[in-house]
Amino acid sequence: MSLMRNLNRALTATTGLQVRKAAPAAPDRPKKTAAPEPAAKKPTAVYRCPGPEELATDRLLRQPVFIMSPVRSGSTLLRMLLNAHPRLHSPHELHIRRLEVGYGSKLSQKAMSALDLERGDLEHLLWDRVMHRELVRSGKDFIVEKTPSNAFVYQRIRDCWPDARFVFLLRHPVSIAQSWHEGDPGRRTYEEAAADALRYMKAVERAREGITGGHTVRYEDITADPEKEMRRLCLFLDVDFEPSMLDYGKKDDTQVVKGLGDWRDKIRTGSVQAGRALPTEDEIPEILRPMCTAWGYSE
Repeated sequence: MSLMRNLNRALTATTGLQVRKAAPAAPDRPKKTAAPEPAAKKPTAVYRCPGPEELATDRLLRQPVFIMSPVRSGSTLLRMLLNAHPRLHSPHELHIRRLEVGYGSKLSQKAMSALDLERGDLEHLLWDRVMHRELVRSGKDFIVEKTPSNAFVYQRIRDCWPDARFVFLLRHPVSIAQSWHEGDPGRRTYEEAAADALRYMKAVERAREGITGGHTVRYEDITADPEKEMRRLCLFLDVDFEPSMLDYGKKDDTQVVKGLGDWRDKIRTGSVQAGRALPTEDEIPEILRPMCTAWGYSE
């Protein structure tokens, strides 16, 4: 008889208890954690607007040009035309508004505040330096930036560069939606493309209403008579018109970068191509009708 049986017999007789082999411990279950809270929207960075006397120390750029346009509105064509001018440099989309500055410590924040520089001011210095570096490398006089999402922060761009000049590029809203859908049909339906592109159109319209002294040009007018529209635009920018602008492909331009503006075959031809036929009234979806009316494409 085993030792365990003898022990249990004795324990039972005296105490009524028995010894049992412990069952193997159950494996630890992973602890449940609450789903992470959605990230709070980052507050707008605090910044100040440099006055005329501060521009000499706070900004390297002088009179930068910003093209405010929706997606798929012909902004790449326009910037290629302008980039062919000997005094204007218009690189691919720079997306400077996404460049942010953070503090490595509270002491660094305190040190910058003592210099009267808040986070927004530091970001503006960074934006200005990046664009100025690109302009200096080009050897030209003025930079032209055309990232469509700039329209969402037009107030901040205007405050960052008080001497900036603004060009508003419009296109028939339906043509924009069609082009936006055709650019990636597997990613967005036509209805989704129309709704998404409308966000940009509304942002551009707010910029048009909020900025005085800008210049408006239409994609359809550029494709119909590029020389006339470039002459008008050069007059606004206070530079002489250059015939070379109309044959922008004769320049050795390597700045057509996939994902940073249009890079397809039409833009690579090097000259202005005819635009698509304008949509008829019955082709305008209800969601785009107000914008078509506001921009003069429909009654």
